[in-house]
Amino acid sequence: MTGSKNAQLASTGSTVPPWWRGAAIYQVYPRSYLDTNGDGVGDLPGITEKLGYISSLGVAGLWISPFFTSPMKDFGYDVSDYCGVDPIFGTLDDFDRLVEVAHAKGLRVIIDQVMSHTSDEHAWFGESRASRKNPKADWYVWQDARPDGSPPNNWQAVFVGAAWTWDARRQQYYMHNFLSSQPQLNLHNREVQDALLATSRFWLDRGVDGFRLDAINFSMFDPNFTDNPAREAGSRTITRPHDLQHHVHNQSHPDIPKFLERVRALTDEYGAVFTVAEVAGPDPLPEMKAFTAGDGRLNSAYSFDFLYASSLTPGRVRRAQSNWMDGFERGWPSWAFSNHDAPRCVSRWYDGSDRNRFARLTNALLLCLRGNPILYQGEELGLPQAEIAFEALQDPEAIANWPLTLGRDGARTPMPWVKDAAEAGFTTGRPWLPIGQGHADAAVDQQNDDARSVLNFTRKVLSIRRESPALMLGEIAFFDAQAPLLAFRRMSRDESVLCVFNLGGMPIQRPGYLPSGATALAESGWAENPSGSIPEYSVWIGRT
Repeated sequence: MTGSKNAQLASTGSTVPPWWRGAAIYQVYPRSYLDTNGDGVGDLPGITEKLGYISSLGVAGLWISPFFTSPMKDFGYDVSDYCGVDPIFGTLDDFDRLVEVAHAKGLRVIIDQVMSHTSDEHAWFGESRASRKNPKADWYVWQDARPDGSPPNNWQAVFVGAAWTWDARRQQYYMHNFLSSQPQLNLHNREVQDALLATSRFWLDRGVDGFRLDAINFSMFDPNFTDNPAREAGSRTITRPHDLQHHVHNQSHPDIPKFLERVRALTDEYGAVFTVAEVAGPDPLPEMKAFTAGDGRLNSAYSFDFLYASSLTPGRVRRAQSNWMDGFERGWPSWAFSNHDAPRCVSRWYDGSDRNRFARLTNALLLCLRGNPILYQGEELGLPQAEIAFEALQDPEAIANWPLTLGRDGARTPMPWVKDAAEAGFTTGRPWLPIGQGHADAAVDQQNDDARSVLNFTRKVLSIRRESPALMLGEIAFFDAQAPLLAFRRMSRDESVLCVFNLGGMPIQRPGYLPSGATALAESGWAENPSGSIPEYSVWIGRT
């Protein structure tokens, strides 16, 4: 599908909200979705084969994690060709077919853009490191050693060790915020920005409907290379040198929004293209606001408010939502409880015996929040985090920091499709990661025809959200409830929806201020309410 066709799909008329506002998005991690050629790795044809399933969920679109050409040292986030499909995932023709089928089913397609760094096998880096005088010499971040041979400053990489690696060819250090095989692009150089925007245009011309900008707050740095200050002792858990610093100079430069304005100007040429920023760090809100301010920057942003949270509390939900309750024009949030970088939420937030009950609660809560909910593959099944033995680990972060971090592999295990099939129907070969223990019991074929399954409950709430102006676009107002009760209204001009959640493991008394006579739209656990109490881990959603 061409870019012009993409524009034709866009909503028209200034009073009609763009398609993405309030839309539920389904994240697909392609390595682990469906393998169609038996090599143990999921692929683009596998995603295409399951677009009917994705459509059946009731989401507006899918975000596909990186499938670009890559040596896979960080599983696709180390890109060696921004305009190529890695052969393990398929071909450009496979991608075009995926977009065509998705659009025919009414699904939008969102892809990653990894703009802060490339692989060290990218041709740009090969040219840049060849000498100090070549057309791309300044496309990456190079600095001389200190007189004693040590790195230029004290910056630390996220995964492990110093953010600098010596290169013998240039006789200089190059910067990397992540792995040493992921050299930092110099986005202070406008030529680099131009090249990145050209690759984005390449995908827009192929019909994509949106971009997730990966770790975009890492895209620019202090060009004076000032040392980062030390973090106060005891201020957070330490698992790596990166945790010992305040990262105020190696990332989050105030010129990033100017680049994002260029991204937005490009996407606006193609109609209602969705742009969402991933913003990591201990205090992401100011950057999220800056990246989405006004009409000329990104549409939305999300942080790790919930993704790394060790517990789910009413206070956490209220704080996260209250940060975005200051007007239509002040940015629009996106929310995720689980993804490919964080342990699955049902394992982080729950240790009881009725995991499905808790999964229904978390999925319903995510889908009732104001903003864009992003549902990670397997979340609709209630999958827990998989336990991966050290010898089976693939994640370089987990291997480097074992056993102090859980790593990311446990959230990346293959999708279970058929309980009694080999490898739960994911592959006919040996999967790149093992199927999670107990995941086959939660396979799609086991839940598809069960009206009470997590899968069908999630479908129901997605359907309610899609048809509800209040849940899609309305305001949110919280009741002054005592934990573990969480209660709020979602309100539009013509509709009011009451959302009630008991986030605790014991029944609680129903407060008198909750209105009676409401019409139930969906509930989980509420039928166990013989005495007017609110059952543990229960959900009630209804019109008032």
